[in-house]
Amino acid sequence: MADHPTPHPTYEALITEATAVPTEGWDFSWFEGRATEARPSWGYATAKAERLAHATAALDIQTGGGEVLDFALGRAAPSVPVLAVATEGWPPNVAKATALLRPRGVAVVASAEGAPLPFADGTFDLVTSRHPVAPDWAEIARVLRPGGTYFAQHVGPRSVFELVEYFLGPQSHDTLAGGLPGRHPDRERADAEAAGLEIVDLRAERLRIEFHDIAAVVHFLRKVVWMVPDFTVEAYDTRLRALHERIESEGPFVAHSTRHLFDARRPPAPGKHR
Repeated sequence: MADHPTPHPTYEALITEATAVPTEGWDFSWFEGRATEARPSWGYATAKAERLAHATAALDIQTGGGEVLDFALGRAAPSVPVLAVATEGWPPNVAKATALLRPRGVAVVASAEGAPLPFADGTFDLVTSRHPVAPDWAEIARVLRPGGTYFAQHVGPRSVFELVEYFLGPQSHDTLAGGLPGRHPDRERADAEAAGLEIVDLRAERLRIEFHDIAAVVHFLRKVVWMVPDFTVEAYDTRLRALHERIESEGPFVAHSTRHLFDARRPPAPGKHR
């Protein structure tokens, strides 16, 4: 008896699955087999672990669900900072990060994005962040000790814009979806230097992303809410159905992410060796 090919899930079934997946945290394991993204050559999480292993007081800004910091501290152990703190602004992520990071001795502080950091001047010798929405360079410089380091991976300009423009149409080169300022590494370098930081290393890469089904697209847009700020399945049903048919007939939808690595330092106090 001949085998019958397994039918592809319907559009409705894929949408139902995608809208049922929780969006808290920055764990992207659900996308396995449904979407792929090339990773930057510098291996941020592993490099972050190496920095944490030599820090005495560390702050992770906009930690999400704490997944990247948890991984890095696990790699850094047993040499972990005496003082380890993380901030997060979204309440579901605060709860998730607290549950994940408290066993590692990390204090998670609820701090709204854009608000001043709730720490004294010069508290930390290492400040880290993976994909902050909009770095507050003055605040980062303020909480760093003289000679301290800001080590972060940022989202670059026009990241995943093939997908953004599929839904929203052409976007300005100088803005992100939702009117957020463009995150060009040269602009961020200038802002960091204006805040008094020295740039030790800055490098950028453009990386391929493939979405293999419409469920991956929907979950991504529900999770990374600033890409298409008014996104709902109902509002974009026509475009989603058309994209589903396109993926079914032509294969994965291809986009590109942009990332840059920041290694910056607050200058040492006068008279101190570099």
